[in-house]
Amino acid sequence: MGILIGIGQQDPSFAYNYYYGVEFDSSVAATTGTRLGLDTLHASVPIQSNMKRCILKDDGTVNYYLGANDSTKTAAGGTADLSGAAGQVMVEIPAHYRRFETEGTKQRCYLSEYALPGFELVPKCYVSAYEATVDRTNSKLASVVNLTAQYRGGSNNSSRDEQDNTDLGKPATSISLTNFRTYARNRGASGEHKWNCYTYDVHKTLTWLFMVEYNNRNSQDTYHADLDANGYHYGGLGNGVTTLSSGDWNTFNGYNPVIPCGTTNSLGNKTGVVTYNLPASYGSGSVSVSVPSYRGVENPWGHIWKWTDGCLFSIDADTVSKAYTCPNPGDYSSSLDTTKYVYKTDVARTSGYVKTIGFGEEGDIFPTAVGGSSSTYFCDYWYTDIPSSGTATSGLLVGGYANRGAPCGFAYLLSSAAPSSTDASVGSRLCFIPEAA
Repeated sequence: MGILIGIGQQDPSFAYNYYYGVEFDSSVAATTGTRLGLDTLHASVPIQSNMKRCILKDDGTVNYYLGANDSTKTAAGGTADLSGAAGQVMVEIPAHYRRFETEGTKQRCYLSEYALPGFELVPKCYVSAYEATVDRTNSKLASVVNLTAQYRGGSNNSSRDEQDNTDLGKPATSISLTNFRTYARNRGASGEHKWNCYTYDVHKTLTWLFMVEYNNRNSQDTYHADLDANGYHYGGLGNGVTTLSSGDWNTFNGYNPVIPCGTTNSLGNKTGVVTYNLPASYGSGSVSVSVPSYRGVENPWGHIWKWTDGCLFSIDADTVSKAYTCPNPGDYSSSLDTTKYVYKTDVARTSGYVKTIGFGEEGDIFPTAVGGSSSTYFCDYWYTDIPSSGTATSGLLVGGYANRGAPCGFAYLLSSAAPSSTDASVGSRLCFIPEAA
């Protein structure tokens, strides 16, 4: 256990007034916890408030920032080019400092803009504003609003281009983790590892940014546009794109994506939800979904599963399931090399709603025990599979998909897919990590 740095207004020194955080008790079923640190920082949430959409060039420089309240505009008020010609539509997550701390069953996450004692730097990074598609001409992962065949999403089915169930303008799926990694790296210079598909570390960062801001482990809690009596954000992001009928979705387009990239552009950098009406040919009646955006990150969970890189599982048929992460993007792989991947924790060997997570000194969100529900603890699901013999290596899918319902959310993880596997409902995101070797 680390040195305790103080809770609420009982801080041991003035310096500690520059953090804000949250405490959850792993033995308590309630999804909300206790806010820690300075009240005014919980109201202003300076780190989250500085997340902003931008157009990022392939060399990692910002071409321009997008309008705070409308991503179709530049920050200066001009018309933004979201097509990919000017760069990729990304969300800048500012550099900040973070500390995780455990005292008995109490687990705490602290955030700060400053390098306080015991806090570790979370370097600035960029995550795609949209679920990623692929530049089919150049085999590059992309975050764009583009209806041309060059950026056709889904399973790249050209026969549906003129139909309601078109893949045009949608995120790309039916791609393995291995190939998502390759397509992301193709965007950078040869030998660099700064461009990546979605990574476990970036997903973990988003998860804790949300949980600290909303003081809630339940990301599907009711969305509230207003603030509570203290001026804090509360609740969650609503159902998200998780409520579709499996049969109707399959009939419509074989479980390919249904939400166009850029559906939440009207929100700009704000958190919120946008109603999207599916085409009249979908299902037997009028069907709509609420598309969430968290601080500019559209569909942070739900709609389609997201492959994440930098994490692998070793699942033994008889005894133990282990989670590993890789600290260096240059060493990301689809096979487990324990000289490059670091053991983090044993994970639960049965599927179920997440009750406890590994946490530790780095805030890992790997489920260590199930037994929760859709309204207790993390409210999200853990799906795993035990091989009949030997040891299986699998990758990590996060977030859930459009017909999964209550199990979806930031903490919905799946560990049963080999890195080579593909599916019409599985995509990823695009990331740029400036500090990557």
